[in-house]
Amino acid sequence: INKTDELAGKTFVLTGTLQNMTRDEASDKIKLRGGKTSSSVSKNTSYVIAGVNAGSKLDKAEKLGVIILNEDEFLKLLGEE
Repeated sequence: INKTDELAGKTFVLTGTLQNMTRDEASDKIKLRGGKTSSSVSKNTSYVIAGVNAGSKLDKAEKLGVIILNEDEFLKLLGEE
């Protein structure tokens, strides 16, 4: 698998249940593209990937103005739609 740096400098937080992959698989996809994942939302978070039953992390992202993507939008960002 080819590593790229298209997501370098971006930090992602995963919340809720994803339909097409596990959160570990999503995390691996981010890391393969040079991005990082975090377990908590902060002002340094680039994107929150919100699955089904997303909870307090989604609320915090909204308060901080972090970009929130659903799973389909995340796959588009990765070029995997």
